[in-house]
Amino acid sequence: MNLPPVIQTFVLHFGEMGSRWGINRTVGQIYALLYLSEQPLNADQIVDALGFSRSNVAMGLKELASMNLVMLKHIPADRKDYYGTHDDIWDIVRNLVEERRRREIEPTLTMLRSVIMEKPSSEEEKHAQEKMQEMHDLIEMLTDWYEEMNKIDTERLVNLLKMGAKIYNLYQFKDKLKIIS
Repeated sequence: MNLPPVIQTFVLHFGEMGSRWGINRTVGQIYALLYLSEQPLNADQIVDALGFSRSNVAMGLKELASMNLVMLKHIPADRKDYYGTHDDIWDIVRNLVEERRRREIEPTLTMLRSVIMEKPSSEEEKHAQEKMQEMHDLIEMLTDWYEEMNKIDTERLVNLLKMGAKIYNLYQFKDKLKIIS
């Protein structure tokens, strides 16, 4: 890896974390490199910087593009394809959350709906379905909340997140007022 130490540390760490987030290490490192790069990079530049094979870089770029995490960019008078990331960190977060929802949450909700609709054949199955219904309801509530938050523009969302603890304190204060009255 031919990168300055600070960038190398970030790229290596992102590769490790990527494997915990459901993408392979190579894809995580490619994304980290592109994220930190001031300019879009072509596949050859990524190969040189990370020391990966050209085919691994091509497959990694394809996976990142399918998740809407990298964008194809063209440079005038250059026939190569260049890749960059979204400039706004909130766009990146929204894309990551949406991808996780599509890959993990929606299939889980579909499975839960299917199993909950079946007629239980025993008390054990009935109990299991009740537990699955609880899980379904929680996941659906969180999904609905995510969809509402996703409609909010970035500036308001940031302000709302910063207010989180204040809102909780206000909520606790409301409960104290009920006790006094």
